Amino acid sequence: MGPFPPERATETVFIVDDDATFARGLARLVGAAGWNARVFGSAAEFLAAGPGNDAIDAGCVLLDVRMPGMRGPDLYRTMLAREMDLPVIFLTGHGDVSTSVDAMKLGAVDFLEKPVKGERLVAVITTAIARHVAGRKRKGELREVEARVATLTPRERQVMGHVVAGRLNKQIAAQLGISLKTVKAHRAKVMGKMDAKSVAGLVDLCRLVGEGDVAATAGLTRQ
Repeated sequence: MGPFPPERATETVFIVDDDATFARGLARLVGAAGWNARVFGSAAEFLAAGPGNDAIDAGCVLLDVRMPGMRGPDLYRTMLAREMDLPVIFLTGHGDVSTSVDAMKLGAVDFLEKPVKGERLVAVITTAIARHVAGRKRKGELREVEARVATLTPRERQVMGHVVAGRLNKQIAAQLGISLKTVKAHRAKVMGKMDAKSVAGLVDLCRLVGEGDVAATAGLTRQ
């Protein structure tokens, strides 16, 4: 299969399939492509021994649709309810259009019919894990920005709301009933605490954490 990216050595593909022979074949394919493989014979086994979100660097799940007990789509819904962020690739030996549509609506990466060609599966796994890595990066950035927002005083957050709304310092001073000097001081603290190099950068940070309408949500009234 040729050389594979070194980061795959820390990435894991979780295989959930009651067909032990097929699952072992998948595990060999996954291992040959450079990823770690963990095999579970049922949804219950996966939920009992599977990873939490912080247990692995990155990965995805290859999930059989029709299994005894909890079916694949039901396991996926359980994963979503538990906020398990591993991307899911459904595998099925039975063409089922409605199931595939439902799976994609829930956010599955793909829905593949067995037998699936090795190159096709490796390509989809690569996409799924890239999605997982990107998602975790976004979550990390979000948490970091939320932590910055939490350091702001109520007044600083008010000033930030006016700044991202495009108001001038003198307009902010009039709105809040404070001096221009005080506005400038608060504004400087906001930019520093938020680690924003420009107003445009501050706007982007606010949008990232759902603070795009800070002026409305921060209680911007004369105090």
